[in-house]
Amino acid sequence: MTNDDLQRLENATDGLAAYEYIANHIDRIDAATLGKVIDLLMRADLNGQFSVSAARYLNAINPVANAEPIDRLVKGAIERDRERRYIGDLLESIWGKDYKERAAELTASDDNFRRIYKRVFPDRL
Repeated sequence: MTNDDLQRLENATDGLAAYEYIANHIDRIDAATLGKVIDLLMRADLNGQFSVSAARYLNAINPVANAEPIDRLVKGAIERDRERRYIGDLLESIWGKDYKERAAELTASDDNFRRIYKRVFPDRL
């Protein structure tokens, strides 16, 4: 990451620049740089939109290698998306098309899933 890139991301106001940096550099971004970019994204992303997008993208690229960054982004999105406009998109993207059938199992084993499912479907738990 160049100093210009870092300056641009530090001055960003909505998380889009950080998300685009991740998407445009995914083939050459190391874990430390990814962590820094996620920090900047989460600082600027006030409603969770870009945290959700980045989590979905990283999960699509490699869910195992990106497990820790995905977890951080999901937790950040849960905290920021109070209106539940974006976090519902994580259910299928992260936990699969059959998440509804496995909701009881996932709720018992995954705190992020439980928190999102409870907010999106409050009458089902």
